[in-house]
Amino acid sequence: MEKVTVVGTTAWGTTLAVVLAKKYPRIYLLARSDAEADVLNSEREYAKRLPGIMFPPSLIVTAALDEALEASQLVIIAVPSQTMRRNIRIIREFVPKSAVIMSASKGIEMDTGLRMSSVIHEDSGIADPSRVCVLSGPNLSREIAIGQPSATVVACSSIETADQVRNTVMTNNFRAYSSSDVIGVELAGALKNIIALGAGISDGWGYGHNAKAAFLTRGLAEITRLGVAAGASPLTFLGLAGLGDLVATSSSPLSRNRRVGEELAKGRPLAEILTEMGSVAEGIPTTRATRQLANDLGVSMPITEGMYKILFEGYDIRIAARQLMEREPKSELEGLYAKDGIKR
Repeated sequence: MEKVTVVGTTAWGTTLAVVLAKKYPRIYLLARSDAEADVLNSEREYAKRLPGIMFPPSLIVTAALDEALEASQLVIIAVPSQTMRRNIRIIREFVPKSAVIMSASKGIEMDTGLRMSSVIHEDSGIADPSRVCVLSGPNLSREIAIGQPSATVVACSSIETADQVRNTVMTNNFRAYSSSDVIGVELAGALKNIIALGAGISDGWGYGHNAKAAFLTRGLAEITRLGVAAGASPLTFLGLAGLGDLVATSSSPLSRNRRVGEELAKGRPLAEILTEMGSVAEGIPTTRATRQLANDLGVSMPITEGMYKILFEGYDIRIAARQLMEREPKSELEGLYAKDGIKR
């Protein structure tokens, strides 16, 4: 793909642009305003989000939609999930008819319960599923920006398109794999943020490795149940987009969702935590959207339910934790089989 455009000067969007600009002679990063573009082009660094990460000469930052998107063959959208629809509406008239759009956002739209690829289809006018991909995996932006090894998954209903985009974004330090399970890859990437919030609470309380391992494992089972009910393959949740991303997000001090959980464990109000962070923790709106989706699909998600009560109803964290431990005993693999009943 000769021209690639990244939409969104988030830490992740900027990271992707920097990484790809080291591989290709010209990469475009679409900024929110001329003023922002001017500052980034002048300083050749996004000091607020990625201090010390210098832009390669081949990275062009612009707020001009025509300049960024004209003749682009791959448009990567890396914006907060709750702004995806607004951003699609801004760029849709400028995206070439043959371009592939790839979501690099991990979340579920709060008002509709839609995955990001569904939002793109709905508001971009693209009916062809082979033109919409998703990117997800254990991808903490700063580690990738400084060149540390990492891996990710590109999913598309067309495996041929997934393979093509995989090859486009893969570098020596950023290994990509392809998948045709769009539902699974998207839900895994979004829902793991809910579990990371709880993992942060566990860390904040100083609970041990046994407790955290148990929590992450049961969290993975929970998000897999919802994925299977939504039509995903259970195996996807054992891969990079599922287990891999869950481990990274629930363990790293770079994880915003884990940090929110740690601060909640100290008894701090959520609004105060978010104001201090000054950035988006996707697990918060995703918790609300996922709870509704689980109710619609009839899926039991006790961790998500507990996090919803903590985040939106002011429920006591200690009581929520105790209620998880006191739930009725169940089979470990309950609800984890594929819809055809085959134990995979």
